[in-house]
Amino acid sequence: MYGDYVTRGKIVDGTTKLGNFRTQMEKYFMDNRTYLNGAACGVPNPALQVDEYFQVTCVAAAGPPQTYTITATGVAARGMGGFTYTVNQANAKTSSGPAGTYTNVACWAIRKNGSC
Repeated sequence: MYGDYVTRGKIVDGTTKLGNFRTQMEKYFMDNRTYLNGAACGVPNPALQVDEYFQVTCVAAAGPPQTYTITATGVAARGMGGFTYTVNQANAKTSSGPAGTYTNVACWAIRKNGSC
């Protein structure tokens, strides 16, 4: 049980970073009317740092319509291998975890059974 509690705390760290990055992308869009900065996402790369538990990446497309997907991939060395959380420009969220746990196609699951 304690291990699940620790994992949930690590997940919240990753989903918080995704939410913050999405906010930065929307601010960038309001200022520039695009999600793109050249061929990259509009938010500068320092926002895509590896944190303790997740590597955050962003992929944008010119469209139409213009889109982006931000992905947080769990760092295996920190006990988060197999975890992937995403969000896109429409605020559609998905999650998947190791062996089918923590998986939900409609939200960021924070429990093994896929509940949000």
